[in-house]
Amino acid sequence: MINNVRFRLIHLSRCEGITRRWIQKVLKQDISLLHLYQMSPEQISHAYSLPFKNAADLYQNLHCDMLIKRTKSEMANHHIITILDKRFPSMLKAIHDPPLVLYGKGDLRLLNYMPSISVIGSRNPSAEAKKKVAFLIEPLIQNKWLIVSGMAKGVDQFAHEITLENCGKTIAVLGSGFHYIYPKENRQLFQDIVNKGLVLSEYPPTTRPARHHFPERNRIISGLSFGTLVIEAKKRSGTMITVDQALEQGREVFTVPGSIFMDQTEGCHQLIRDGAQLVTNASDILEEWDSIYKKDLFSRIKSL
Repeated sequence: MINNVRFRLIHLSRCEGITRRWIQKVLKQDISLLHLYQMSPEQISHAYSLPFKNAADLYQNLHCDMLIKRTKSEMANHHIITILDKRFPSMLKAIHDPPLVLYGKGDLRLLNYMPSISVIGSRNPSAEAKKKVAFLIEPLIQNKWLIVSGMAKGVDQFAHEITLENCGKTIAVLGSGFHYIYPKENRQLFQDIVNKGLVLSEYPPTTRPARHHFPERNRIISGLSFGTLVIEAKKRSGTMITVDQALEQGREVFTVPGSIFMDQTEGCHQLIRDGAQLVTNASDILEEWDSIYKKDLFSRIKSL
């Protein structure tokens, strides 16, 4: 398998001392990644402007039998999609910093499904948040839309649950590997989505959740969708980070207004002041899709 370019990319993504952008740089110079395996630490350091210590660590990882065996085992027991594969989501490939490897559980046919929208919001939602989610996404589900979210507490959880209750299609993007579901109380939801939808992670199955993983995975949530629907958000929150990423990706942002007396709606009102599209019903989203994005979404993405 070491002679297979897919294996080399998956294996390389597991190595320490390097980043996605560094791997992208290597791919541009050698799409096969084969030469990297034939280089000494000194050659790696010189050819790819990598500090020698990092190059030495990388060399050890590239030739580590245990890591090679683990990678082979993961490929045998999980759906793994690389950016080199035809079925890698075209929407996701077009973003500024696409994941190079995705681990999947469930229905892989959803990877390139359209239309899709990401639904995000507070982990500490208001009492009426679930009603907002249901009111806005149930008509979309009835119109065969795919709902993407992050399986976090609060709005994310509501979005997935309501979609499954209405026999809809949903993708959850995790900030951990499949062996460490976070939050733990959503383990059953995780299994339900695996059985009826799709769960994705760019982190290997044995990766524990970490604080920096969640803002990082948010670019995948927005990247899989034509637009992002913000239900509730504080001014400083992971939700607002996702919005920034959606805007950077050239995606539409839809925002639900709320009470002026709630912290959970301050971010939404700020987004509306900044030009996000105010949404009071699902028709606002359906009309936007039909009038503009349904016709030229992919040409817009290619131009970014």
